[in-house]
Amino acid sequence: MDYVNLGKTGLKVSKLALGCMTYGSATWRPWVLDYEASEPFFREAVEAGITLFDTANMYSLGTSEEFTGRALKALAGSKGNWRQEVVIASKLYYPMSKDPNDKGLSRKHIMTAIDTSLKRLGTDYIDIYQIHRFDYETPIEETMEALHDVVKAGKVRYLGASSMYAWQFMKMQAVAERNGWTKFVSMQPQYNLVYREEEREMLPLCQSEGVGVIPWSPLACGFLAGDRKRPIPGEEATLGETVRSSSDRFTGHLYYSDSDFDVKDALNAVAEARGLPAMQIALAWVLANPAITAPIVGASKPHHIGDALKALSVKLTPEEIAALKAPYKPKAVADHE
Repeated sequence: MDYVNLGKTGLKVSKLALGCMTYGSATWRPWVLDYEASEPFFREAVEAGITLFDTANMYSLGTSEEFTGRALKALAGSKGNWRQEVVIASKLYYPMSKDPNDKGLSRKHIMTAIDTSLKRLGTDYIDIYQIHRFDYETPIEETMEALHDVVKAGKVRYLGASSMYAWQFMKMQAVAERNGWTKFVSMQPQYNLVYREEEREMLPLCQSEGVGVIPWSPLACGFLAGDRKRPIPGEEATLGETVRSSSDRFTGHLYYSDSDFDVKDALNAVAEARGLPAMQIALAWVLANPAITAPIVGASKPHHIGDALKALSVKLTPEEIAALKAPYKPKAVADHE
């Protein structure tokens, strides 16, 4: 496993991050795995040298954080200090209950959310505390000062953000800098072969400002890894045979356009020529972008982590990268709200 700095910070992270949304309670989403089924994936990740683990308070309404902390405490203590050996990233923003103050980026919610996340994770600090989305209802000054305060209280080491418009991200950074508050050091956007809209502004911005990028859904929620069939004209696309692909309407909303299948055809061609699984080529393409620090990969089947690790050694040629990019057609910005 290779380790790189997160942006211009001194924090070292593995070149792959394990996404922990899959681990929690099936009552939240039918494809989520319980602790007994989740533990082997945490074990494999730790043994492979993955040190960056990404979760959020809203994943299984807290259960994902509980499982993440429990598993890492049990598995990552080979040197006697499990907390030093891993980098835990969590997020806040989305509603955790029907309470109108149990959501968003108000000072009240931030101060409550950090303490409850720490309790669930079983730790006294979070390495990277990320805002899950931009909050249109709370003044930026209120959010940035509160986030700065949790850093100064020792509850958080670094701050990060997730999917939003580049102007929103830069405005928040400017407010923090103007007031001498802690700035974001990482961005977590959606980025994959069939969703490349972040190439317009966000990725160049992060490169320019030295912000680390840990993209979510590098395999397009499995679209780029599975054997999805192009829909017959006039018929609705088949979302797939896995529990998640057949029940997650979010995936169908983001992908499955004609141009997406054109990209998938190009991916399959490169993969076949290389004699490698399509997912390794798709992940290698994300890793080849110099703006990317560490893609977040999910794992729910025994081979998922192993396949992702092999992608680290796949180096695509300029011709292969050009062939993969050629069929893409711009689409509307998605999932910034």
